[in-house]
Amino acid sequence: MTFDNNRITFNTTAAKHSTLVMELDIARSAGYTAVEITQDKVCSYLDAGYSADDLRGVLDGFVVHGIGALVDIERQGSAEKELFREADKLFTLASAICAKGVQIVSGPLDVQAVLDFKEKGYSKRYTGLLQHHQDDQVKLTAKNLTAIADRAREYGLTVYLEALSWAPLNSLAEQVDVVRRVGRENLKLVIDFWHCYTSGATPEDLSKVEREHIYGVHVCDSLPYEGGVPVETVLRNVPTGSGVLNLRDWTDAVKATGFRGWWCSETFCKKQQQSNSYTIAKDMKRQLETLVFS
Repeated sequence: MTFDNNRITFNTTAAKHSTLVMELDIARSAGYTAVEITQDKVCSYLDAGYSADDLRGVLDGFVVHGIGALVDIERQGSAEKELFREADKLFTLASAICAKGVQIVSGPLDVQAVLDFKEKGYSKRYTGLLQHHQDDQVKLTAKNLTAIADRAREYGLTVYLEALSWAPLNSLAEQVDVVRRVGRENLKLVIDFWHCYTSGATPEDLSKVEREHIYGVHVCDSLPYEGGVPVETVLRNVPTGSGVLNLRDWTDAVKATGFRGWWCSETFCKKQQQSNSYTIAKDMKRQLETLVFS
């Protein structure tokens, strides 16, 4: 079952512990025609001695909507130079496999840095822009996003931002604002239900986002969130559809924007990730098709 619009896309979390080749076999077996993959598995495949032609061969038949991720995108100073080196390397890889987009992620990626900072006012880990006032957080993030988007455009790529809900500028409104400030057509957002929920957004808030800002959608779930710094490994350890999120309401909110792009279902449930990935991938595809097409 394939569709020109609202394409159901395989996300790597459904086969977290597999190799790239096995992951793609799982996706193909379950009937997916598009994938969102991670650079770690792709690089491991190439590092093992396979060629770029081999890589394109194993990806044959799939639309690669995204490869990720470029992380801690707000890095400044000497770390900013390393950020752009990482960006160019990832963009080159994405271009080689004809990917349409690259996921970029705000930081600090390490939630422990945020927990440390909240408790002590500092952390020995990378803290990103936690010590800055919000105005500076916006300006510095927008500066980096502009440079990243301009670099990606040279490769013919879209970059799509996932703002982590434990990091600065995590709200849906702040994400839309910074994308507007940058004003690049190839800079968009990925809507992740869990990050929306744990940063305080509601389906009603989501329904008001302009569709041109949305590149793709991560359909996912959560255990109850009581406030404070959201810890992903705890709150997301639940099968998608078995948590507290009303996936129908969240999905309908995206539809209300007029969005007709790609959707993927994510799972961070440890039991699912240690289960039969072929079965999990098929079940998640059926669930997502029901949400999107009914």
